[in-house]
Amino acid sequence: MAELAADYQSTNSLFPRVNNPWHLDYTPGGSSGGSAAAVAAGLSPLDLGNDFGGSVRQPAHFCGIYGLKPTDRRISTAGQIPEVPGMPLSIRQMMTVGCFARSIEDIRLCFSLIAGADLRRPDVPPVPIDRPSGKPLQNLKIAWTAEWAEVPVASEIRAAMESIVQTLSDAGVQIERWLPKDFDLSKILNLYGRMSMYLTIYAQPQDRYNLRRSLELIFRTATQGEKELRKLGDFSRFLPEILNPSLKGYFEALTQRDAFTAHIDEALEPWDVWLCPVAATAAFTHRPAWSAVDIDGRSYPHAVANGAYTMPSNLSGHPAVVIPIGQTQNGLPIGMQIVGKRWREMELLAIAEAIDKVVGSLQHPPGY
Repeated sequence: MAELAADYQSTNSLFPRVNNPWHLDYTPGGSSGGSAAAVAAGLSPLDLGNDFGGSVRQPAHFCGIYGLKPTDRRISTAGQIPEVPGMPLSIRQMMTVGCFARSIEDIRLCFSLIAGADLRRPDVPPVPIDRPSGKPLQNLKIAWTAEWAEVPVASEIRAAMESIVQTLSDAGVQIERWLPKDFDLSKILNLYGRMSMYLTIYAQPQDRYNLRRSLELIFRTATQGEKELRKLGDFSRFLPEILNPSLKGYFEALTQRDAFTAHIDEALEPWDVWLCPVAATAAFTHRPAWSAVDIDGRSYPHAVANGAYTMPSNLSGHPAVVIPIGQTQNGLPIGMQIVGKRWREMELLAIAEAIDKVVGSLQHPPGY
């Protein structure tokens, strides 16, 4: 996995890098890239990961498999990433435990086994697992978005999304292009960045190595990629707050997050699910942590290329499933994100399975 679970690649200072089974020169994504690569290569039928900003969904997309990020606080994080010795448990929002598999059926099995209350994490509520409505695909109302205007996706991803929409429409599915009202991506990513800063400030050792590493990553995020795109993903703007955090600032961020969650709840109410890209890019070649990514001739900051389409669901807490929908001309997988209503994972998985049967794009890497 990525060092300290903090990169959209899977490299660290202890083990060799993880390679994408579709092409060894490419990353499988991160932070749970090892899990996704193992499932895609057939080394394991099922694996787990954590998703704080796309760390399940982006590797599933890069490796051509299925991945689930459940509702915030649906699954206990106990035993997955322990708190730093001597420090309090600090990541209490937005961090979710998800699963990877080569079928929706296996995702459903995994989720049903690990969801629910846990005395080690009493903040996980005893919400019963929902039952799917059983509505046929043609009776569903599905929203879709090809891309955020501020962060264009690679042309091959856009074409794959449009092809899937046409396929579903031809199958008699009610599907409409849609974006939530007042969906201000700059404000969303800004709030996500502030929340992340407060939640992770005690989640890693405060030693010389980690301080130097953090400053290097912040510098790359602030200086690499086109200027307009850097404005969206420049976490260096939070440096003064990182150096001088306040309880008031944390509560302000929590209050704004509550408002955003309620806004997305209300916006999604008329829809059964919402289809959108997973990332602006397919898998890319290995590179230093948090380095820029080239997409159709433009240079994207690392966080924007990989997290701009996943971070909003971490911020709002809504569940999302990734299914494979095609490949690039270079033979790299393309996934699609299916976002559902909070606490309705079984309904979401049932809809994803129905869509997957129409799409039918799961393939195995050559030789595996």
